[in-house]
Amino acid sequence: MLHIVNKSPLTSNTLESCLNTAMGGDILLIEDGVYAVTRGTAVEAKLRAAMGKFRVHVLMPDLDARGLGDRLVEGVLPVDYAGFVELAASNKTCQSWL
Repeated sequence: MLHIVNKSPLTSNTLESCLNTAMGGDILLIEDGVYAVTRGTAVEAKLRAAMGKFRVHVLMPDLDARGLGDRLVEGVLPVDYAGFVELAASNKTCQSWL
């Protein structure tokens, strides 16, 4: 399953709900959700721990738009828009976490 998170973990518990509820699969962070994959945030340790259970991806155009492209947590897989489509097509189901 592809789990899509678009809310900032600094202002919402959406990512935490995803990590606590989902059983595994791919997580794609988009829009303000990309703040979760930046080094030095309060959520970095939770994200690193989740990498054993999930493959974590980030939409690079959204990360770059926020000027954070150079702060990517090691192990997070960057994707472009074509990669987003590929993730959606390669997973049987997609869950948007709101």
